[in-house]
Amino acid sequence: MLLFIFQAGAIVRRALVIALLAVPILIQVFMNAGLTYLLNWRLGVAHRVAAPSSLIGASNFFELAVATAISPFGLESGAALTTVVGVLIEVPVMLAVAQIANRSRAWYEASIQQHFREPLESQPHARAPRSR
Repeated sequence: MLLFIFQAGAIVRRALVIALLAVPILIQVFMNAGLTYLLNWRLGVAHRVAAPSSLIGASNFFELAVATAISPFGLESGAALTTVVGVLIEVPVMLAVAQIANRSRAWYEASIQQHFREPLESQPHARAPRSR
């Protein structure tokens, strides 16, 4: 919370810098989430696994970046500003990705059924241990 307070003035004063930081983050999150979601679809992975894995695949783990930026550079540094922008952009974008995954569930599951004879849920994920 303190980091956001310390960076509030910089965010307001540096709108162009914020946009230059935000645009690549937006592109990267949507591209990684889409790629992960489609690869899961192509591999026949169940939607209940594909949707969360697309979120994990798209995450930048800005929480870790915030801690890493503050320690060596301080609360008012450019590194801290970048992580604040990352968090402010990533959270709503990840919510949008989750909404897209939820809304596409019917399509996803129907196309999985169409392309694969057995849904992944009915296939064993690993061999059952042999009884002795």
